[in-house]
Amino acid sequence: MKRRRFLRLAGLAAVSAVPGLAPARPRIGRNRPVAFQPFVIPMDDAQPQPLRAYGIVYRALRQGGTADWLLNHRGGSFLVHHPPAYEDSLDRGVMTESLNDPVLSAYELSLSGGQAPVRLEVAPEIAVYAPPYAAPWDDAVRLALEFADIPYRVVWDRDLLGTGLADVDWLHLHHEDFTGQYGKYGLNVRSTDWYREAVKVDEETATELGFGDARALKRAVAIAIREYVNQGGFLFAMCAATETLDLALAGDPPTFSNTLAFTNFALEPGEVGPFSTIDGHRVNTPDRRVLDAVQLAQFAPTVDPVAAMLTQNHRLRFPDWYGLTTSFRATLKPGVLVLATCANRTLAKYVHGDLGAGTFTFLGGHDPEDSQHAIGDPPTDLEYHPRSPGYRLILNNVLFPAARQEERKT
Repeated sequence: MKRRRFLRLAGLAAVSAVPGLAPARPRIGRNRPVAFQPFVIPMDDAQPQPLRAYGIVYRALRQGGTADWLLNHRGGSFLVHHPPAYEDSLDRGVMTESLNDPVLSAYELSLSGGQAPVRLEVAPEIAVYAPPYAAPWDDAVRLALEFADIPYRVVWDRDLLGTGLADVDWLHLHHEDFTGQYGKYGLNVRSTDWYREAVKVDEETATELGFGDARALKRAVAIAIREYVNQGGFLFAMCAATETLDLALAGDPPTFSNTLAFTNFALEPGEVGPFSTIDGHRVNTPDRRVLDAVQLAQFAPTVDPVAAMLTQNHRLRFPDWYGLTTSFRATLKPGVLVLATCANRTLAKYVHGDLGAGTFTFLGGHDPEDSQHAIGDPPTDLEYHPRSPGYRLILNNVLFPAARQEERKT
């Protein structure tokens, strides 16, 4: 496992005559210049395929190239230093631009206006925590990874309780209920084949691994995930996993010393409805809150490069979406940073924090392009949403661990 050390500045030599990287002439045709120069992938409204652009950068890193993430410049554009990535961009419809001045490099960008590049060097190894059975919902992160053609592997309970995360840099959790209550869906869902299969697999796994029941198994998995973060892992969670992970870590009655993001919450009774008082939208209740919009915060890369990387986007405000856990009330621990709000800026939607040598980032809601996704609904087709600002937040997290890596001493 590797620990990243993020530079406050990327070794920049500011040029007073250049206030930033000016808009450049798009490349036309498939002929590369004889003397190859790094090329720009703009990420503002000019880019028709921003989601696929993340895959271009990821593959360039995986093939030994590098890229500079031009934070707060044209939606968080990329300067790519890898010749094959140019053809890759052309093949996938990703718009590229040449530099105005061939002498200008990422390190000559002006610091004025809060712009700064971050060097991306090593493609992170990615894992998604997902069940071996086919659950009738979709994981937005897997959809994003597959659309961008970014490789990942699937891990489950045996992996997390064994050595399955030893070489994993970035771990994603989505819809999982770590409290062992299987989502608190109620009687209608309990009669379905997929639900019965989920219960069977979890009970069999708990027995094989020496746990008394599925609840004890899931709490052990939650503790293993916490230790993964503490040892230097990057965790990204969405939907129910954002809430139920901390509920499992807290126990019942809850104590908050071992939770990641939340404190001073209360568990919700009943077999249907919210898990706790963390969620602000209370989807499966009569008090369900109407959706409003997600509002991204803005961060200066020279002050907080991590928050800036996680919030790069071509939109600062865009439609909100539901999930079993949609938003977060004012139960955040001190030091947890709010990256985006919702509900007229009264609730947190997107948060980030540190634990030990690692980090965690939680994004509320289930699918950024399906505001009310229900069990059994068809998966979102990102061919119709290639410029989704919500899905861009997911892919920001995928590239985030690539910034300035160093081996962690173990």
